Order: sequence, then structure tokens, then C-alpha cells
Amino acid sequence: MKSTVRNILPVHELQKDRRFTYLMNQYGIDFIHTTNMLKEVISEIRNTILAGNWTGEEPGTEKFTDQIFQKAEEVITVRYGYTLKRVINATGTILHTNLGRARLSKSAADHVLEAAMNYSNLEYNLVEGERGSRHSHLENLVKELTGAEAAMAVNNNAAAVYFILRALAEEKEVIVSRGQLVEIGGSFRVSSIMEESGAKLVEVGTTNKTHLEDYKKVINEDTAMIMKVHTSNFKIIGFTKEVGTGELARLSKEKNLIFYEDLGSGALFDFKSKGIGNEPAVSDVLKMGADIVSFSGDKLLGGPQAGIIAGRKDLIEKLKKHQLARVLRVDKMTIAALEGTLIDYLKGEEGLKNIPVVHDVLMTSDELKLRTSQFLNRLQAAGNDYVCSMRQSTGQVGGGTMPEVELPSWIAVLKHRQYSADHIGRQLRINSSIIVRIQKEEILIDLRTVTAEEEDTIINALIAV
Repeated sequence: MKSTVRNILPVHELQKDRRFTYLMNQYGIDFIHTTNMLKEVISEIRNTILAGNWTGEEPGTEKFTDQIFQKAEEVITVRYGYTLKRVINATGTILHTNLGRARLSKSAADHVLEAAMNYSNLEYNLVEGERGSRHSHLENLVKELTGAEAAMAVNNNAAAVYFILRALAEEKEVIVSRGQLVEIGGSFRVSSIMEESGAKLVEVGTTNKTHLEDYKKVINEDTAMIMKVHTSNFKIIGFTKEVGTGELARLSKEKNLIFYEDLGSGALFDFKSKGIGNEPAVSDVLKMGADIVSFSGDKLLGGPQAGIIAGRKDLIEKLKKHQLARVLRVDKMTIAALEGTLIDYLKGEEGLKNIPVVHDVLMTSDELKLRTSQFLNRLQAAGNDYVCSMRQSTGQVGGGTMPEVELPSWIAVLKHRQYSADHIGRQLRINSSIIVRIQKEEILIDLRTVTAEEEDTIINALIAV
């Protein structure tokens, strides 16, 4: 074995090979790091040979040298490749938490790129020529879209909830209905966030029924806030009762308390007007008297991950001056993405067409039927071993949003004459980063969450399998 190992070309000889230069140029790696990659590969091969487990080519041959460079390229690809990759979501779930939730509009993405690659007036007032506030880039937009007196953004809605409770109700009592003590993604619970904030949770009512009188009974001198949590990730049906926003707002005003509503998904577009779901629009909640609201940026709003806080000017100003405002603040890329998204909303119907989440939710069954039919025709015309059909189905919004809503849809249904559906799904996922649904030995593709350009990629990947 030792004599076999001696036949491995030394590193300085491999450095003269044209493939060494290729690796440097192809992956943008300097001489030293490419050399280190080769040393690692050679060391691993040498140890495998000495252990008697080598099944590759004979050391010293040209084919053996080919294997060295092949393995070196594999190592380089893994080490210097991105782990966060673009994925094609063919599941039909629009806000797929595992796949990054909302896609940005092109204008928002372009604005992020501009902010990332250049200096910006992030905290500089160009008119006055002096230090400015990063809140100014978003505040007027949120005010115009929601009717709020003031607004700001933090890094996500869980942070917004924690921030509001900490800054406005620390060591004070906050009243919440038992039916609204929700758990969001990652096992984060409203009750736990409240405990961490230093606010004292006061539960009222039962899981399925809470009355206005339940709130009135527990209000005392230590009460700072009434909190309403929109149950956007589940639905209780049947023998139920909850107190509406308007009633809680009037009670809070009467008792000189803060009324805070955590809206979760945060709809700026009124999907109810299109007969989709029952998600309250942010502007409507503020009109009904909420003092302060918070909602996500990367759900129904269709922007980046963020927690947007809007409401009374005095409360928002208090938040801006709090030490946590710096801890939880958003960066320039998030601000750019939010600004681009909010401006799309300001443009009305034409702007809304640019926001992928809004576009995908509003896509009709007839549109999907036509697209799916054309997709299958193109796949079959390419000549392959797939048995193709299409059927009516339903899509979902996802991301813990509108759990009761089923979006009428049509899906492509594929079966392969030779390979199992699981095998096809695995190959699509590993080789092309395409995520499909697999049910009862069928490959299901929902084009609601697929762009026209991505259809070509899916067809080519299916043929390649």
C-alpha cells in the first residue's frame, strides 16, 4: 500500500496542471486556497488507500489524476457554494414558511440592490444637510396607507409584540382573552413573549367565549393595556364569542388604557372585498379605534421580514426613544424592500399587480386552468415517459395566514412509467431545487406559485430526470 501511495503526484506537480488554473479561475479562488483544497483531497485519498478501502483508479495513472481534480472541484463547490439558494415553489402554498414566505416585487428587489451596492441617505437628511432618522423612509408611507398618526418598523412581528409590551406595559397588567393566547411558528407563544417583556398577563374568558364584561371585571389601577391578538393561524368555529375591536377600543378609552391589536399577517389590501378570507385591513382596525397595531412585513403585505408598528403619535414616539429601538431596528436592505413594496401599494391597482403575494392570492381558477393545460401540452410535446393529466384542486395562502381559505385551483398531475413519484420528487429537489407535492404516487404541480419563466425550468428538469 505504501508503494502505491508513493505513486501519487506531489502537489507541486499538480499545480502545473491546466486543471489547477481552471479551478482558480472558475471559482475565483487564489493560489494558496486552491493548493490547500488539493492537499485535503490527496490526504483523504492517501488515508483511504492505507486503510485498504480505496476502490478508485490506480495511483500514478492519468485517470487517477482526473479523480483528484474531480474530488477537489466537489470540495470547492461545497465549501464556496451558497447554502441559501433559489427554489422553485410548485406546491401552490403562497407564503411557504420553509421556502422564505413572500417574494418581493421587482421594484422592491431593485431598490434593495441599489441600497446594498451604494452609499445611501439611511440616516442623513439631504435637504438640511444633517443627521436624519432611518424611520423617516417608511413612516409617511405607512401613515398614508393605514391612516395612522405615526409608524416605525422593527425586525419582525414577534419583536414588535415584545417591544410594545416592554416599552408601554412593563410591570403593568395586560388583559388578553384566553382564546387569543396563540402560538406562532417555532413554538413562540404570546404568553411567553409577554412574560419575557415584563408585562403581567391577565387572562379573561374561556377558549371559545369571551365577553366585554370579562374585561371590565379585571380592570384595576395596575392595568396598562388591553391587547387583542388576531388569530390568523387558526380558526375556532361553533359556539364562540369574542369582543370586537370597536368595543374594546371604547372600553380602553373610557378607562384610559392603551388598546393594542396584534394583527399578525397585516393586510394592506382588503382581500375581503374580493371574497377571500376575513382578514381585517390595518386601516380598518385603526379607524375602529385601536391605539396601536403591529403586523408582519413578509406575509400578506408581500414585503421583507419586518414588524411594522403603527398608531398614536405619542405611543410611537415613546417607542422610538426607547433603548430597544436600536436593538430591534431594521437595516438598510429591509428598509429599501419595505419602501419599494409600500410604494407599489400607493400606485393602486397597477402597483398591486407587481406584488407577487397579492397577485398569487387573486389569481383565478380559470387562469390556472389555462396555464396548466398549456404547461402539460408543452411537456407532452417534448416526448417523454410521463402520463399527464390535470384536475381541480385548492391552494392555500400559508404562513399561518387565512387558515380557513381554500383558493380554487387546477394542478398538473404526473406519473412516470418507470420511476416512482418519490424518486422524481427527490431528483427535482436535489438537482434543480424544485419543490413539488407528492400524493398517492402522483407528482402534483400547482402553477399558482410558479412564474412563467420557471415553467421552462420545471419542464427541462422533468425531462432530464
